[in-house]
Amino acid sequence: MVIIRSFRQIIVAVRTPLFLLSLIFSISSTVYAEPGKPVAPIPVYGYRIVNVYPHDRGAYTQGLTFAGGYLYEGIGREGHSSLRRVELKTGRILQEYRLEDRFFGEGITVLKDRIFQLTWRNREGFVYDRSSFRRLQTFRYDHEGWGITHDGRRLIVSDGSATLHFIDPQTLREVGALQVRDEGGSVTGLNELEYVRGTIYANVWPTDRIVMINPRTGSVTGWVDMAGLLTAFDARSGVDVLNGIAYDPAGNRLFVTGKMWPHLFEIKVVKNKKTASINQGD
Repeated sequence: MVIIRSFRQIIVAVRTPLFLLSLIFSISSTVYAEPGKPVAPIPVYGYRIVNVYPHDRGAYTQGLTFAGGYLYEGIGREGHSSLRRVELKTGRILQEYRLEDRFFGEGITVLKDRIFQLTWRNREGFVYDRSSFRRLQTFRYDHEGWGITHDGRRLIVSDGSATLHFIDPQTLREVGALQVRDEGGSVTGLNELEYVRGTIYANVWPTDRIVMINPRTGSVTGWVDMAGLLTAFDARSGVDVLNGIAYDPAGNRLFVTGKMWPHLFEIKVVKNKKTASINQGD
């Protein structure tokens, strides 16, 4: 039993828990918002179509990226999953690696001379040689695999929840995680990912929206409303959800498509309302 013998000891005993409580509330306020301070609304952007390219109607697109002048696409569903290199202007498949029938292919990303591909519920990922598509390595993870991108140093992986996982591309082990939040709370359904000029773009399944995420804090910095990309005819012709974001840093071009969509779109994110008219060039 501790006996408090002096008035000073009493003051310290009282102040210590109060200090700890004040420190907790101070940290909490820096993470979320200063009490009483108005929070600026998160902007919602539209888009402008720059170009339209053909896309394989049979491609159940789970991953999309752009590197070295080519599109790389990850195709899903058991018995149909593959990794592809695709010619942008024609949509022609230039190279393909077919996964074993038991795998449901998911997101892909290209980092230097390697391609990384996830699978959905198999909890296995693959590493390929970028040039030959030769499978170099298999790695495992403890969650579902949905989307994948990278920031040049780390692989960034989604699992369909509000969590983003950071993986070391050399050891293929998780080195961190991030919760994605907007003013309403956690943002779930994070799917296909792309790293664009310091911001993570993510398709939000099963919506027509792309969310923009701060990779340091997990805070949502913007939304892109992609509704209306397909014509009414195309939208009724057996397509699935919007899924697939690719960025060309050299040309500052952003591409989007969807599962079993007949088109791939080059778009510009704009502040004004979205339009579905084609505008060649910027």
